[in-house]
Amino acid sequence: MSKRRPVVAIVDDDPRLLESLEDLLESAGYVARSFSSAGSLLVSGLSGLDMLITDIGMPGMDGFELRDLVKKARPDLPVFLITGRHEIVDQHRAKGIGRLFRKPFDGQALLTAIGDALRNPETEAKHES
Repeated sequence: MSKRRPVVAIVDDDPRLLESLEDLLESAGYVARSFSSAGSLLVSGLSGLDMLITDIGMPGMDGFELRDLVKKARPDLPVFLITGRHEIVDQHRAKGIGRLFRKPFDGQALLTAIGDALRNPETEAKHES
């Protein structure tokens, strides 16, 4: 009997980053589902997802707005945010981020954080306050 592989959704408007993250996650044993916008993820639905990784700066709905919507629908779903902007100064909007990764980020550090969040969801929730 095979164990179900965790499903990680990635939302980013950069197709190269989507492909790169998809390859990284798949090589680590995860199922990666890529979306080029928050809207496309929401149309697809949140059921079956074990984690969400989303870019902050996207046209339309940004990563903060997506995180807030997802947390209302699936409060248990770990959400990581990624950004190429190194000047995130709005700490009020950033509050509640379990993990924030600045591009370019270390792939191994991301995989470690994903593994930790999926193994210890209660611990991850405590880091979000």
